[in-house]
Amino acid sequence: MRIVLTGVSGFVGQGLLKPLLQAQHQVTAVVRQPCLIPGVQRVALAELSANQDWRSILAEQDCLIHCAARVHVMRESATDALAEYRKVNVEGTLHLARQAAAAGLKRFIFLSSIKVNGEASRPGQPYRAEDPAAPLDAYGQSKYEAELGLQALAAETGMQVVIIRPVLIYGPGVKANLQRLMEWINRGIPLPLAALDNRRSLLALDNLADLVLTCIQHPAAANQVFLASDGEDLSTPALIRQLAEGLGKPARLLPVPLSWLHCAARLPKLGAPMQRLCGSLQVDIEKTRQLLNWTPPVRIHSALRQTARAFLGHSDV
Repeated sequence: MRIVLTGVSGFVGQGLLKPLLQAQHQVTAVVRQPCLIPGVQRVALAELSANQDWRSILAEQDCLIHCAARVHVMRESATDALAEYRKVNVEGTLHLARQAAAAGLKRFIFLSSIKVNGEASRPGQPYRAEDPAAPLDAYGQSKYEAELGLQALAAETGMQVVIIRPVLIYGPGVKANLQRLMEWINRGIPLPLAALDNRRSLLALDNLADLVLTCIQHPAAANQVFLASDGEDLSTPALIRQLAEGLGKPARLLPVPLSWLHCAARLPKLGAPMQRLCGSLQVDIEKTRQLLNWTPPVRIHSALRQTARAFLGHSDV
């Protein structure tokens, strides 16, 4: 199948490219800067903006997998963050989708975010695909608005839209919070999190790639919203222990009272990271399993170990 993949230079885009090529798909890789990417049919330069002309890139293509986005920014500097996210994630995405429909593409796969559902799930109440959207930040709001625009476009044009909302994606080369956590573990820094009994869903990049490959042609995927995870939830202490095992380090977990952690989560600089470490965010992927007859092929223990070994720079990863 002839596939256009956006965001190829990013962590997720790079993780999807190899499986697509291994599956014998003819891939057009869309990047913002000129580069050589072995194995792809062609490399195309484009910006995710409302002014980009996509016609030559989309001509005679079958499917588009849209990973490019203005990603979640930890230290936002824009005066109007939502306006900046909308320029790329809403206006740029819908402009691309309209041209894809006009070019006759059969299917548009959109990598959204679990932030459309919210920031934290209640104990024993994982998010489901059918739950009302409740984005709490500008990034999540922009992804939700893009979803609504894509669904309206699908109804108008007949182009099939598949929306995937992944939880935290990890794998070799992961950055941001998980990389920072591995740095702390590797340096032997004691972490005051032993008393936590939260639950978090994670998603290995290999499992996301397998799901995307399934969604390319599966008839039941058309015009659906799917939540994506490994299907195995961990507490933060369990996550730290598994990463520590992969790093070959002890998990230095201290039993600090939960009330102290909740106080730390209210501090300006510690608030957001502590909330992510201490809170729960679970998803129910039963709809994804049943409609697509899909099971995550990689177990979370194996994927976390591979991630940790890659962090250490092992040549066999």
